[in-house]
Amino acid sequence: MTQHADDTIVVGVDGSEASLAALRWAERQARALEAQVVAVHAWEPAAARFAPYAPAVGRPTAEEQREQAAELLAATVRKAFGARSGSAVRAVVAEGPPAGVLLRHARDALLLALGRKAHGQWEAPAIGTVGRECLRHATVPVVTVPAAGRSAPPLRAVAAHERVGSGAA
Repeated sequence: MTQHADDTIVVGVDGSEASLAALRWAERQARALEAQVVAVHAWEPAAARFAPYAPAVGRPTAEEQREQAAELLAATVRKAFGARSGSAVRAVVAEGPPAGVLLRHARDALLLALGRKAHGQWEAPAIGTVGRECLRHATVPVVTVPAAGRSAPPLRAVAAHERVGSGAA
């Protein structure tokens, strides 16, 4: 089996039900692959969303925004795993555009897991702009996990000797 520089599964976390599903799926998959989960939440400064003449008292500081982002990530991890999360999940809060942050953190990972809205039988997968950007530019496999309705089973870890002797392509 090829060794990766970083045996991790990176998960994009934004606090949504879809990101909770991706986080739970990644944790099960990480156990099967003996890997670590890295939950990544990207945030961007809100200053650009305010008009230049808006009063400064109404604008959160960068530090306040960073703290809010860290709390959102911590709350999502707690909601996903409760007290059992322990050291199984490493939480990372990073400033920057979400797709760029996720792609940077997943560069040497085993895979990148993203949540997506559940969809009906005839609808196209509901993946947003961040997910599309990650699918377009990722250098590792990207897994999209539906929010609710159907749960994605973990991939079966295949031992190197099973692949060599199987003759399958």
